[in-house]
Amino acid sequence: MGIKVFFNNSCSICRLEINHYKKISDHNLEWVDITNNEEALKITSKSQKELLRRLHVIDNGKVISGAQAFILIWSKIPKYNFLSKLFSIRPFFILFHYAYEIVAYFLFLKNKKQLK
Repeated sequence: MGIKVFFNNSCSICRLEINHYKKISDHNLEWVDITNNEEALKITSKSQKELLRRLHVIDNGKVISGAQAFILIWSKIPKYNFLSKLFSIRPFFILFHYAYEIVAYFLFLKNKKQLK
């Protein structure tokens, strides 16, 4: 079974990045838009706010979020495999994690109006 990627298609920046990944990835990634998607809430056991706040993936039944989710996605896309290896190195992962959290927070604020 492939990896399910839960992303916010209503966010123009998120959509741009995910559409790029969709074009260059094969069928081992399944893309799930969280916008008005009650099923995504059930599958991930996350709230709408949690899903909106960070990128999530499900791999082998485990929900992974944030920077770690990006590393997993990149590991499945040959063009970005080097990023998964680079950012898996502890000092680089820490920097990436905090940079991701800052960017994700501002994207969350931008898209917060989606919360019911």
